Amino acid sequence: MSRIPNPLRNPLSNPEIHSLFNSCKTLIHLKQLHAQIITHHNSPFQISALASLSALSSIPAFLVYAKTIFHHLSSPPPSLYNSLIRALCSGNTPFEALPLFHTMLQRGPKPDHMTYPFVVKACNESSMIGFGISVHTHVVKSGFECDSYVVSSLIRLYANGKDLGAAKQLFDVCSERDVASWNAMIDGYVKRGEMGNARMVFDRMVCRDVISWNTMINGYAIVGRIEESKKLFDEMPERSQVSWNSMLAGFVKCGNVEDAFGMFSEMPCRDVWSWNSMLACYVQCGKPNEALVLFDQMQAAGVKPTEATVVSLLSACAHLGALHKGLYLHTYINDNKIEVNSIVRTALVDMYVKCGNISLATQVFSAMKWKDVLAWNTMIAGMAMHGHVKEAQQLFKEMKEAGVRPNDITFVAMLSACSHAGMVDEGRKLLDSMSSSYGIEPKVEHYGCVIDLLARAGLLEEAVELIERMPMEPNPNALGALLGGCRIHGNFELGEMVGKRLINLQPCHSGRYILLSNIYAAAKKWDDARKVRNLMKVNGISKVPGVSAIELKGMLHQFVSGDRSHPESNKIYEKLNEIYTRLKSLTGYSADTGHVIVDVEEEDKEHALAVHSEKLAIAYGLLHLDPKEAIRIVKNLRVCRDCHHVTKLISKVYGREIIVRDRNRFHHFKDGECSCLDFW
Repeated sequence: MSRIPNPLRNPLSNPEIHSLFNSCKTLIHLKQLHAQIITHHNSPFQISALASLSALSSIPAFLVYAKTIFHHLSSPPPSLYNSLIRALCSGNTPFEALPLFHTMLQRGPKPDHMTYPFVVKACNESSMIGFGISVHTHVVKSGFECDSYVVSSLIRLYANGKDLGAAKQLFDVCSERDVASWNAMIDGYVKRGEMGNARMVFDRMVCRDVISWNTMINGYAIVGRIEESKKLFDEMPERSQVSWNSMLAGFVKCGNVEDAFGMFSEMPCRDVWSWNSMLACYVQCGKPNEALVLFDQMQAAGVKPTEATVVSLLSACAHLGALHKGLYLHTYINDNKIEVNSIVRTALVDMYVKCGNISLATQVFSAMKWKDVLAWNTMIAGMAMHGHVKEAQQLFKEMKEAGVRPNDITFVAMLSACSHAGMVDEGRKLLDSMSSSYGIEPKVEHYGCVIDLLARAGLLEEAVELIERMPMEPNPNALGALLGGCRIHGNFELGEMVGKRLINLQPCHSGRYILLSNIYAAAKKWDDARKVRNLMKVNGISKVPGVSAIELKGMLHQFVSGDRSHPESNKIYEKLNEIYTRLKSLTGYSADTGHVIVDVEEEDKEHALAVHSEKLAIAYGLLHLDPKEAIRIVKNLRVCRDCHHVTKLISKVYGREIIVRDRNRFHHFKDGECSCLDFW
């Protein structure tokens, strides 16, 4: 074991202690140096110097040791107080700096101009504005009210406390404004979204540093004024890494993928923050494949991922339903010792839920020592998506018993669970209990869930009554749920009225036209169905194609209806023909053509149904997956009635488990049955 060299017998100077301290790489080394100082000198000044250095070290254990030394000193000097306060306010527990400051006031060493900026920062970081105001009183009593660093920290304190008037008053009376004071005032206005005032202060600055420019660039980006943000960026005399990252973040916030990638590509140097921003941009803008490719490039560049990196990647896997990639990523997190905090664990739960493995999602959730409301909501919503309403109800009960207060998102998840299971009475009671038992006023999303529940159950009149007595106008989703109920239960008159209203509200939403066409087709009103289709063409609206994806050995294979672009297309269609031959001979299957929306011969309708995208994906899965392995399909649209029926039959005839995630929920097919109980 390496040891710290023996110091000389003469008292060590501070530079010598500093030099010896720099060679300390572990806590054992630090203790050896401490022991040598005690053995040969036992000078409280040298011990205090060692503690100060330890407090400001990047090694967490050294700060803990510094606090131990501090508590054993009878009269710690102000410098040690300052080092500890500075270290604590910059770490994960800034509130610990405040009792230390209180001890400093009681035990005698007077705070100096180095103490107050970090004490005020600790108040800021701990959101203890009231304590900060009392610190301001001590600042005035101590005569530091004109110190520029102290004043700039107080300006930030008042600005964060939403008292910009007090912040401006401090700024105006400050006789010696340095760049830190100017920047603090700009930052205060930026955080309140007052970009006009921020720009006035910025324009008055005689000497701006890179922080001044970065704060303004970031401020304009936050409020969506990306052109002004880019203009300032182009005018900057000198750009830091933060400048590039701030501009990149602005494009990300605006959802501008092309400009974000352009900025990312132009960056002279990319840190992990840059990579994380671009990954988040791809995921937020619905480009999960690009995010996964970018991660490969990030690894090739030797950039070490952080928690934010893996959260974006887990979201990408969740979006794609790519279970194998998600499993690889979970292993990667463990192997690379990336911190698995509550956000990462919740992202893992969400990934497993959306990739169709509710068992693994439950395992990760159960292993969480501390669960916040987001974690509970994610697991409850997952159970709802998979049709496990009893489990969702049990989780809701456990959540309340754990002392976690449900929020409005919790109730959306619970009402969705009721809707997926057709539990009308429970849904009604839950909606009524929101305000009476939990003090949460239902929003349009909550009413929409109950409207969906009632409409699916055929209680269309009650659904209309609920819409009429809602305290707000129904949104398109709520009306869409009613329209879906009209299609399911063949209520042509109401469906026509709601469908036309929806098209007026959302003239660019292809799904509204399609659903109304379905309703006309089901009623054999072919002319009306054609008129709706023609209206789509006139308005330049294209139908969103149904796309089904299946993951095989980490590769995603996508299919559209009638697709022949796949390299194994011939084998897939041969398998599909074999499937239909077996289903017809063993089960007497005949195609459900009732909802094919064109007036053509029955044989043509059957062919249109036979080559739907999920059927092609299932055929591909049967060709390549082990018989004991579940076939997992992700579809961007709702599964049609015939595909649902065929998948049930395939699961029985071929003895396979098939898991399909459509736009609304999961369907677990096994032994000829579906977990949705034909209620979807």
